[in-house]
Amino acid sequence: MANQSQKTVYKLVLTGGPCGGKTTGQSRLSTFFENLGWKVFRVPETATVLLSGGVKFVDLSPEEANKFQENLLKTMIQIENTFFELGRTCQRNCLIICDRGAMDASAFISKEKWEAMLSANNWNCVELRDNRYNHIVHMVSAANGAEDFYSTEEHACRSEGVELARELDYNAAASWVGHPYFDVIDNSTDFDKKMNRLIACVCQRIGIDTGDRLNVNAKKRKFLVKCPLPVDAEFPKFQDFDVEHNYLQSDFRKAQVRLRKRGQKGHWSYIHTMRKFHLNGQSVEVRTQLTHRDYLNMLPQRDDAHFTIFKKRRCFIYNNQYYQLDIYRQPTHPRCRGMVLLETYSAAYDQDALLATLPKFLTIEKEVTGDPAYSMYNLSLKEDWKTSKRYYAGSGANGQARRKEKLNGHADKLHDGDTKMNSHGKTSGCEEKINGHCDHKLNACKINGHKVNGHGAFKLNGHGPINGIPSLHDSDMEQLKTSTIHVSSPKMKKVAIKT
Repeated sequence: MANQSQKTVYKLVLTGGPCGGKTTGQSRLSTFFENLGWKVFRVPETATVLLSGGVKFVDLSPEEANKFQENLLKTMIQIENTFFELGRTCQRNCLIICDRGAMDASAFISKEKWEAMLSANNWNCVELRDNRYNHIVHMVSAANGAEDFYSTEEHACRSEGVELARELDYNAAASWVGHPYFDVIDNSTDFDKKMNRLIACVCQRIGIDTGDRLNVNAKKRKFLVKCPLPVDAEFPKFQDFDVEHNYLQSDFRKAQVRLRKRGQKGHWSYIHTMRKFHLNGQSVEVRTQLTHRDYLNMLPQRDDAHFTIFKKRRCFIYNNQYYQLDIYRQPTHPRCRGMVLLETYSAAYDQDALLATLPKFLTIEKEVTGDPAYSMYNLSLKEDWKTSKRYYAGSGANGQARRKEKLNGHADKLHDGDTKMNSHGKTSGCEEKINGHCDHKLNACKINGHKVNGHGAFKLNGHGPINGIPSLHDSDMEQLKTSTIHVSSPKMKKVAIKT
């Protein structure tokens, strides 16, 4: 996403069924980001360009229709690449909005023909879906939840009735299931609020603080799921992924940094995530897409105090809501054995109403949103939670992450004096030790020649910033300089880690 110091290039796909607000959404996003000083490129919908030239599917034979879809996808990729190259050379932060994307083509042909098309062109879904774009937003058609506003007027290539529009809407959403950053904007509010939710959603993913300018209540909700899980046939259409998380060395009270490897059938995408804690008590996650080489170069910075987390992640849509089901796998800490967590975004305040909308085929034990016992950071810790000084207990009033400490042998207390967990000073029963050891020392180590320049941008072997790693502003450097990587000379490769 960020391919040079102080600059971001963000590739966004707006998809959805007919009359979902994609065109208006592009306009509103363009205005909003241009007002922030960004350069915005809008990639036109390739299908509309071609169909407006006189192509009609009803006149095409099945063979001609399949070939047309293949050529449409090739044309789309080339058009997008032209805009992506403009974004790469642009001197400002750049938002590239694609009106539909590569995977939308799979919604209009059979699975067998889609697989044959991929094979014939040496394409794969991980590259077309996960690595090509930073973020997918599905704008639900007005035919699904706002039928009174569905219209085929003022659109030269739209002729679908309500039922067909609903089917196309579902197929468009299903074609993107599995992208790591996929959001659904439904019709639960009026149209203006729908547009505000779209803008807020994109800003949140990029890491832009919108303040009070956008009134959006949706937040991530997490639920503990009881095993055993139902058979695959009871799930709606889904995508399964293998996921690995590794935490990197950092001062956890100021920032948590991790690498994620995620893929299918031997094809992988890589994400660097920095979760920074701010003075207002909030935290912001900045996600950066990495190349395979960048991932391998950063992997030696793993924090030895954490296990690698292995998951199977199942992604699906249920009642217009996007879900991720994380099934923890071994090897990891025994506290994770058999754990299954369901995640989604919701603005519902009433917990009973929210629980009623969750997938009926899953047995939900309880909501665990914000519970430190289900934080992936804590779940990956090797140390016993009762004695660990690394245990993350949420963000305090000063904005820094809180940690638990033993005070003179008394009950566990939070570092900044907040209340005890579960009123008993203990976590939720996960108190296992690893071979009786709790302390892990971090010795000086080499990290493949990484160094930090005066502006906080990582460099690799003196050849400029690693593709995708965000730069740090001076204020961030001031905050992190006593707790992260230090290099005393540009030529030195040994790094002292301060814990």
